[in-house]
Amino acid sequence: MVIAGLVLAGLAAALHVYIFWLESLVWTGPRARATFGVRTAEEAEITRPLAFNQGFYNLFLTIEIVVGTVVHASGNEAVGLTLVLVGAGSMVGAALVLLLSSPDKARAAVVQGLLPLVAIVLLVLGSL
Repeated sequence: MVIAGLVLAGLAAALHVYIFWLESLVWTGPRARATFGVRTAEEAEITRPLAFNQGFYNLFLTIEIVVGTVVHASGNEAVGLTLVLVGAGSMVGAALVLLLSSPDKARAAVVQGLLPLVAIVLLVLGSL
C-alpha cells in the first residue's frame, strides 16, 4: 500500500507542477484564463502577481513530495513518509479551503485534493 500511496502522491505532485505552470508561467494565456475563469486580459494582468505566488506554493508542495519519495526510497522511510504526508496534506488542506470558500469551484477542489487524499489514506494504512 505504501508504494501505491507514493505513486498517487507522485501523480498529485505532477498535477501541481501543471498548476504551477498555469499560474506562474502562462497565467495571462488563454488556457490558464479558461481554466481559472479569468474573463479578461486586464483581469489576468491585475491578478498576475497573486497567481505567480500561488503557483510557487504548488511547486513547493511538489518538491516536498518528490524529496520525500527519494528519501523514502533511499532507506529513511520515516523521514520520507513525513515529507510526503506534509506535502499531500497541504494539498488536501488547500483543496478544502477552496471548496469551503468557493463552493462553485467544487470540481477544481476535487481535482486538486482527491489524489493526495487517497495517497494519504494508503500511506497511513500501509505504515501501520
